[in-house]
Amino acid sequence: MTDTAPRASRHFEEELEHLKERLLVMAGGAEEQVRAAVQSLVDRDYALAERVLAGDAPINQLHLEIDERCFQLLALQQPMATDLRVVVSGVKINSDLERIGDFAVNIAEATLGYLEHPAVKPLIDIPRMAEIAQGMLRDALNAYVRQDMALAQEVLDRDDSLDHLKDQVFRELLSFMLSDPSVTEQSLDLILISRHLERIGDHATNIAEEAIFIVSGLDVRHHGQEGNAVRES
Repeated sequence: MTDTAPRASRHFEEELEHLKERLLVMAGGAEEQVRAAVQSLVDRDYALAERVLAGDAPINQLHLEIDERCFQLLALQQPMATDLRVVVSGVKINSDLERIGDFAVNIAEATLGYLEHPAVKPLIDIPRMAEIAQGMLRDALNAYVRQDMALAQEVLDRDDSLDHLKDQVFRELLSFMLSDPSVTEQSLDLILISRHLERIGDHATNIAEEAIFIVSGLDVRHHGQEGNAVRES
């Protein structure tokens, strides 16, 4: 009888570690989808863009699996304090990762449209945006797994770089469209892709904010506007 509680605690810790592992697997899949989608644009690779479209199914399957795992942990284990925050944040992070996978598909779809036309310009800022967004995603997940507030804050600080590059892409392509209306369609495709990459960064930021919430209990979702506030439960 005396072993029951320690065994239950060990089982719960093992389940939490498995949850984190599955989220890392999903994050790796989402990151690879983003990388491949942008690579298909840079290389003008139709086949690779099509593979990105087909690669969304495994991420969707993981989304369902991880949600089910989180709900079982909440229902059967009734975790408290930090453990509760880890599981609840797992549900939210799972949703963010699924949306990142969707944005990768959106990039591939816009790429297929873009490839129907001659290139507008050498691609410099968009690959840079993809690099920043992928780094933010990796670090945000590591911050969640390690409960590392400093790393999570670094992710938040990088979000401004993506916003700046998105604005830069828009201004440059707008000038191209105004001077040569024949490039409007492909310019709009690139503007859309830059917007998807910026949104991927936003979801990585959401994950970093959840990592901070797990450790501190603070809601920093409006860190740029109102400062930190304790999350209401």
